[in-house]
Amino acid sequence: MKVVGDVVQYILNMGASVMLPIMIFIIALIFRVKASKALRSALTIGIGMVGINLVINLLTTNIGPAAQAMVKRFGFHLTVIDVGWPSAAAGAWGQPISSILIPILLVTNLVLLITGITKTLDIDIWNYWHMVAAGSVAYIVTQSWIFSIISAILYMIFCLLIADWTAKDVQEFYGLEGISFPTGSSDAFGLLGIPISWVVSKIPGLGKIDVDAETIQKKFGIFGEPMMMGIIIGIVIGILAGYDVAGILTLGINMGAVMMLMPRMVKLLMEGLIPISEAARELLQKRTGGKREILLGMDAALSTGAPATLAVGLLLVPITLFIAVILPGNKVLPFGDLATIPFYVSLIVARRRGNIINSVITGAIVITIALFMATNFTDVHTQMLEGVVKFPAGAAKVSSLDMGGNFLNWILLKLAEVWNAIF
Repeated sequence: MKVVGDVVQYILNMGASVMLPIMIFIIALIFRVKASKALRSALTIGIGMVGINLVINLLTTNIGPAAQAMVKRFGFHLTVIDVGWPSAAAGAWGQPISSILIPILLVTNLVLLITGITKTLDIDIWNYWHMVAAGSVAYIVTQSWIFSIISAILYMIFCLLIADWTAKDVQEFYGLEGISFPTGSSDAFGLLGIPISWVVSKIPGLGKIDVDAETIQKKFGIFGEPMMMGIIIGIVIGILAGYDVAGILTLGINMGAVMMLMPRMVKLLMEGLIPISEAARELLQKRTGGKREILLGMDAALSTGAPATLAVGLLLVPITLFIAVILPGNKVLPFGDLATIPFYVSLIVARRRGNIINSVITGAIVITIALFMATNFTDVHTQMLEGVVKFPAGAAKVSSLDMGGNFLNWILLKLAEVWNAIF
């Protein structure tokens, strides 16, 4: 068992930019893509992922300090700090159960695919940490390996089914043919957000307002272009953060760079994915007489190639902080996960076909619910991270929007508590 765990951990430690090309190359060969073409595609995807991570890092390193400055400027006082998904992932991998879950989850996905229960083959191994987190939480609460494994498998099943359900939206809105998003946080927020967005669309007057990135660009010319939208939103956030003129302009330019560069990085990654997606589809159609479809499960980071998704995510940063302060019963101060809000709204934005107004309203409602869940998750979340990650200065308890505010995780936490009460 230790050998398996060590091998899995070694592979994971290489990071997504190395691990993903290796997985892609192996899968491409299985789907009978020529070795040279498979290698070129895998390396292109790896380089594209490096580019995406660089742009996400640019977003994170700018939004994080701005959010912290807003907190200090307006004197927000909340007792639980949102430490973000990297800390949550580290806490998940640090549990005794984590090492055996990856091979179990891989086998589970293959069984579901072969039996036709799901169409998604989740090749985004790095983001299996969401499933591992569900298993780790169950282990902390119940100390039961059996229930922990069941929880991780259930989480994966939920994600695969949601990925199948939203695949048409992902493909049509983001232009990602043959791709679905089994990313745990995106799926959980989408599961809540999509029905809510439908209700919002039925509100008299409001439901008829359809403002997307293309409409903004047509009406406002250069000021409606994604680059300018990013600059304007960045400037507004900089003003709210109390930055000086230089800081405001720097944040604006950096957010404009994120809006301009991200679609290009996603396009590069897709250049590598398309040949493999086509080969997989052709092989499966031959084997099943055209009756089966296979979807490649990828990181929802691909959704940030759409200006509407990034715009909604950035607009929700100050809104999220405002909600956290005025929400009765909330104890969580959003911080570490503010830069990943675009991922949370990715499926909502796709379902509403880029309607920014509807998506922002829906996102605000979902984040309100997520803050309640993150507050309720605090004790277990804190226990999972103790001794694994360093807590922020002055923080005795921690949580996160990504894991603690995740609807699927919260449901499994409640099931674990019931299991613990019975057994």
